[in-house]
Amino acid sequence: MSNFRNQIQFLLQEAASLLLYQSVFSGEVGQSFLQLLETLNHQETRCLAAYGSWFRSLAATGQSWQDYLITRVLCDDNPLSSRLQKVSVEELPPALVAAAKQDLQALQHLYNCSGEELSGWVKATAKVNLQPVVWHLERASTTFLHQQSDWAESLEELARHYGKYGTGIFAEFKAFTWQQGYLQGIAHPDPVRLSQIVGYESQKATLVKNTEFLLAGYPALHVLLYGSRGSGKSSLVKGLLNEYGTRGLRLVEVGKAQLQDLPTIVEQLRDLPQKFVLFVDDLSFEEDDDAFKALKVVLEGSLTAKAQNVVVYATSNRRHLVREFFSERPRPSDRDEVQAWDTLQEKLSFSDRFGLTITFESANQSTYLEIVHHLAEQAKISLSATELEFRAKQWATRHNGRSGRSARQFIDFLQGELALGNN
Repeated sequence: MSNFRNQIQFLLQEAASLLLYQSVFSGEVGQSFLQLLETLNHQETRCLAAYGSWFRSLAATGQSWQDYLITRVLCDDNPLSSRLQKVSVEELPPALVAAAKQDLQALQHLYNCSGEELSGWVKATAKVNLQPVVWHLERASTTFLHQQSDWAESLEELARHYGKYGTGIFAEFKAFTWQQGYLQGIAHPDPVRLSQIVGYESQKATLVKNTEFLLAGYPALHVLLYGSRGSGKSSLVKGLLNEYGTRGLRLVEVGKAQLQDLPTIVEQLRDLPQKFVLFVDDLSFEEDDDAFKALKVVLEGSLTAKAQNVVVYATSNRRHLVREFFSERPRPSDRDEVQAWDTLQEKLSFSDRFGLTITFESANQSTYLEIVHHLAEQAKISLSATELEFRAKQWATRHNGRSGRSARQFIDFLQGELALGNN
């Protein structure tokens, strides 16, 4: 009895001794794990409930205890992981290296605590006849920490990992929104792939080339994707994330109401190793809009140097992004500002501040049917080409006209209709 009590006390001491990685245990699973150890150490009657809480929270993650703990270590944002994104281990202060090695050794002891051991300790402490069910899953990943016999010697591998994948939410998520002054991760971003977007191959190639410049560390241009509705502009930007997310690309969606925060967002992202696309969908401005001024600062720069890892990709159905009214056009009799034409031209030429404008024309019938055939092939729809085209033309006439969006809606509807018809 005293032997496993000593083991429990040792693990609690290891968890309490963490200097850099305390937040690894801040989640529900980590907290319930520590609570279980505490009850095993002091409270015989409560350890069964504590074990059930840990079991339930871990089951909700769909991970083993070992996989969960390593995921938390690899995503943790702390003074060590933040520094290792930018400098080598040799450049770290000796005290930080010593603290990291101490933490990693302690975490490895906690990692080695198995579900079988915990279940056995609960049975012994609660003095019950049946041993609680052991939470066990086959290992889902094989990271370097899984394979490392001494985690204290893994700092070089950790540095490479943090440098490539980042830390905190940037390691956990690839897509984000800006809400109330904070970046929030998107757990389930749009799964659209570049291969699903057809009919605008030259436009796709241009945007891909500019994005590859960004990923390679070369100057990349801010991009305005302008053209008819439903032509796939937004889908093309979203598809970049699924193509290049593993190479460090991150997508931040910024709504119209948050555009005035663009300079703040850029400053938060400036020194990170990942590359960021600030995605502004359906962009347009009203007169004297503060968002106009904020975006202008990001596009044209200010005294602050341009962030080399951030670009803006905006979509719009309007070639002139700022609305113009006939009443705004100056006349000789008007008692308005002397240089009113200059002000008007500044508004109308705002789109020129994007380094690259990619135009999407309305889909003609040939392009529309090309998109339909491509999507039908991906969806494995087994209609003849004649029937498919006939129904696609009917759909365009009765619904939203010819566009990539309309083609996608048609294929989605047809796929469900055929599936139900075959049942």
